[in-house]
Amino acid sequence: MRTTVTLEPETERLLREAMRQRGQSFKETLNQAVTRGLADLLCSSDKTPFVPQSYPMGLRTGLDPAHFNSLNDDLEVDAFLELSRRLDKQSSAG
Repeated sequence: MRTTVTLEPETERLLREAMRQRGQSFKETLNQAVTRGLADLLCSSDKTPFVPQSYPMGLRTGLDPAHFNSLNDDLEVDAFLELSRRLDKQSSAG
């Protein structure tokens, strides 16, 4: 279909920049831009926003029933001890 379109200056600038970056013709770039823009408009109006649902787990604040934090504590202690051993070796060797 052939038609005459009047573009805003900013729209023309963006279109020409896209043409330059992609190495495409005016027609190809304009058709892609219009297709993407209309597809976004149509898709966004059909979808209802996702709303996550939360449920109480019955956990008390400060309690870790799976003891995940104890693993982290153990790893921190091991890393600290290893670092201390390295520093002791360096200071006794120097």
